[in-house]
Formats: sequence, C-alpha cells, structure tokens
Amino acid sequence: MNKKTILSLVFLLAVSINFFINQPSNTPNQIQQTQTNIDKNGVYTSKKEVASYVFYYKHLPNNYITKKEALKLGWQANKGNLWEVAKGKSIGGDIFRNFERKLPEAKGRIWREADIDYKGGKRGAKRIVFSNDGLIFYTADHYESFEQVKNEK
Repeated sequence: MNKKTILSLVFLLAVSINFFINQPSNTPNQIQQTQTNIDKNGVYTSKKEVASYVFYYKHLPNNYITKKEALKLGWQANKGNLWEVAKGKSIGGDIFRNFERKLPEAKGRIWREADIDYKGGKRGAKRIVFSNDGLIFYTADHYESFEQVKNEK
C-alpha cells in the first residue's frame, strides 16, 4: 500500500470512531432530564402527561382529587358540577378493584384510577389505571379494554 492509501484509511477510521463516540445514548442523566420536563407542580390531564408524571413521581399531579374529596366539596357526579365546586380539578386516586381481572394481578398490587382529558362537565370514559409497583394501563372505553402504557424515555 502506498502512503496515500494508508492516510486515507487512517482518516476514514478516525471519522468513523468520532461518529460513533458522538452518537446520543440513553444515559441516566438524559433520561432524568427528559422525565423532569414534567413539573412536579404542573397541571396535567392527557394520557401521555399523566402517565409520565406517575412514572416519575409515583403519584398523581396536584390537579387530581379523589371522589371522597370532591363529594366533601359538593360534587354531584350526575350533575357534572366538579369544576363548579373544584375549578380545574379532575377525579383520580381512588382504588380500582379489578373485579373483571382484565389487569395483571400480583400479591400486594394495588390499582388506582384517574380521569384522562377531563375538561369539565360530566366525566368521560377515558382513564389511566396505575399500580403501586409501577404498571400503568389506559382505557378509552371505561374499563372494557386496556392498553399498557410504557415509560417513554
């Protein structure tokens, strides 16, 4: 091989190594930075946002109140008056019993539910159901079917 060929190969090797070294990776710092885009004091109602919040903080955002808390404030589900008694709040945090066994079971697992995309008035059919051991499922048809929500890193 002549010097020109050797220099060309060395150059290509250096460029290739540089390319692979500078590729983005899923390091813990990058994952944490992505997850912390969900503000602990933020107001979230969408499937993606609420699921991300629960994955990161292990509880619902502050704009959620339980049915019991809402009832104490004067909420009447049949009237759809939640925002009249608790402006901007959504129902969530109550235990979901999984009677139909559509969700995976494990000893000690506790499921909780939360309304999704609530915009006032009567509650819709969309919910997330999340467990104390990190599972989250979404239902758009009021518990008839579920899809698992994965943590997007």
